[in-house]
Amino acid sequence: MLVAAAVCPHPPLLIPAAMGAAGLADAELRELRACCADAVAGLLAAGPELLVVVGGAADSAVYAGHVAGSLRPFGVPATVGSGRPVLPLSLTVGAWLLEQAGRAGQAGSGRPGGVVSCRLQLRAVAADMPTADCLRLGAGLAGLAPRVALLAMGDASARRATGVHGAADPAADRYDSGVAAAFAAADPGALAALDPALDDELKIAGRAAWQVLAGAAAGASLRGRLRCAVAPYDVSYLVASWESAAAPW
Repeated sequence: MLVAAAVCPHPPLLIPAAMGAAGLADAELRELRACCADAVAGLLAAGPELLVVVGGAADSAVYAGHVAGSLRPFGVPATVGSGRPVLPLSLTVGAWLLEQAGRAGQAGSGRPGGVVSCRLQLRAVAADMPTADCLRLGAGLAGLAPRVALLAMGDASARRATGVHGAADPAADRYDSGVAAAFAAADPGALAALDPALDDELKIAGRAAWQVLAGAAAGASLRGRLRCAVAPYDVSYLVASWESAAAPW
């Protein structure tokens, strides 16, 4: 059963080593990092027996929690896990966030990868996975243990970044606002209704992972909190937490 979820974006810019000289987006990036850290800390505090990190990729795959990922292809000197790096970007950043939470003392481990004390699964979902398949996958993940937590990694619209810097994009704004409202309300139905046909048009990297979350959350009693909605460099990033309605807020 799903007892908690967190939603975070996966830009390499989340890793401080990715940034060089100070820029105008620094304040938004600091806010984004802090909100991601808080969201992951809250996820681990829910005491899950199984934590699943879900993120979009070229192809679907399942990885053990200690598998390695690297951001060196993106020019960032950061790696996670052990062995040859095989994780896609979304799961590499997700694993990095968990690693940072472990280092901050939010979760003790001593297990391979040094991340969390519960079982950990890293699940890549094909970016073009149909909605029905995403929902089925999410429902299956929620049934793997009595207490399941899910970290859904995904970026919102990047279409603004392909146009004039700072220019409005009504279609992208509507999409991002709808997703943000769904996160704030812990509304799996709204996430399930997202149209995969818009992924390429609006340059959405998170839809498949969000719809896996929707499938996992169906029937669960959860409340939502939108922690952050920023768009440094004209790409929209959303951070949210879903927690049990019975838990202290």
